Amino acid sequence: MPRPRLEVADILRAKGSDWRAAHLGHISLDQYRVMNAIERCRSATLGGHVLQCTDCGYQQIAYNSCRNRHCPKCQGSAAHRWLEARQVDLLPVEYYHLVFTLPAPISDLAYSNKAVIYTLLFKSTAETLQVIAADPKHLGAKIGFTLVLHTWGSSMTHHPHVHGIVPGGGLSMNGEQWVQCRPGFFLPVRVLSRLFRRLFLQRLQDAYQQGELKCFGQHRPLRSAQAFLDWLQPLKKIDWVVYAKRPFAGPQAVLAYLSRYTHRIAISNSRLLRFDKQGVTFKWKDYRCKKRQRYKTMTLDTDEFIRRFLIHVLPGGFHRLRHYGLLANSGRKDNLQRARELLTKKANQPIDEKGAIEPVTSAANESAEPVPATFICPGCHGPMMIIGIFAHTQHARAPPRRLNG
Repeated sequence: MPRPRLEVADILRAKGSDWRAAHLGHISLDQYRVMNAIERCRSATLGGHVLQCTDCGYQQIAYNSCRNRHCPKCQGSAAHRWLEARQVDLLPVEYYHLVFTLPAPISDLAYSNKAVIYTLLFKSTAETLQVIAADPKHLGAKIGFTLVLHTWGSSMTHHPHVHGIVPGGGLSMNGEQWVQCRPGFFLPVRVLSRLFRRLFLQRLQDAYQQGELKCFGQHRPLRSAQAFLDWLQPLKKIDWVVYAKRPFAGPQAVLAYLSRYTHRIAISNSRLLRFDKQGVTFKWKDYRCKKRQRYKTMTLDTDEFIRRFLIHVLPGGFHRLRHYGLLANSGRKDNLQRARELLTKKANQPIDEKGAIEPVTSAANESAEPVPATFICPGCHGPMMIIGIFAHTQHARAPPRRLNG
């Protein structure tokens, strides 16, 4: 794939140092690390290796990547690796895509309470899905699902929401049968929205009473307990957005779609158009317009562009992809095996030795295909081999402290 003409790394290398100096004392350690990683990504600073084509002898230097989860250049390969690892988790059922979104006032509060509010968003979404699915009036089953946190809108504004990918059914409460949802319908969105609102607001109030929320700037008045309760009241009366999309066209489409969502960041390099004295121009999608008019361009001052990019840096150690219910790491293998056994009794599909549903193959693809080379020659397209490695640049370090005595 050809290198984009403009990258986020180019912008940070050109203006990152000035931006850090101008915002000294207002940038977190996590944001600083992200900037530093992206600026050094695939440069001589991180070291690299020398490649040589086995066919034509062409040599090429390839620099190492930073592998930071916020780096636009490093997410493609990470998504591919994740996709391969998740193949065995697929079930031969319809999959549904749900989106749980926080109202704007809570999104604003999350600026200075990211770890707390993002965690509440995960917990409330997970409990909502599990409670409604277990209700005999709706599905009456134990379900499994994957949740992915996104904190941005298309214009890189702060817009926290969770994407959920859910198989269309689950194990009965006694585990003796697979309960299938109605074709094309998973769970009622209005019921999900109301329970999600109640659970989240209750958890938010508990977090406030336990002193876990910080109220700065425009939220300083909320330090008063009564003011906080008054602030919550309007949020209890509005409808919270829970959106359910149509089921995917087969399980394979689910993983391809999900792998793009799990490793997506606030803006990809492919959306960048220009970087000049006027600022940074990029493509964005306006969902309030009709489909044909959604795609637009926006120009932001470089300082504002960097600010918007960095507000989506997650707290250190925070996981933005989580599995729940039948797909929780502790019991996923056994739960999926049981689900496949029950589904196979209905569908009469063979199960391979790993427990995954065997795909239908044709005579054209029965023979094993050769594994493609990791590095391809840009000239003759032959395989390239690593013939040399050079280490990354060593940073200057302070001399060791001399111990007394």
